[in-house]
Amino acid sequence: MGAVLHLIKGGDATLARAVLDRQARDGQRITVVVLPGGAASELPAGIPVRRLDGDLSYGELVELIFEADQVVTW
Repeated sequence: MGAVLHLIKGGDATLARAVLDRQARDGQRITVVVLPGGAASELPAGIPVRRLDGDLSYGELVELIFEADQVVTW
């Protein structure tokens, strides 16, 4: 399966959660990056969540973007 990178920049992650649940059931490799101002409290357990300027630098974010098969912004 492909690698999917989700970038959360908004406060409401309800729709993102539904998509993440489906992708996790399908066996896709998922990573979530929370951008400044974004919220990750509603996301499914077990999915790696990184925070820009927390545990992730801009350079590392660029690397994740180029490594992903699909990038989704919310």
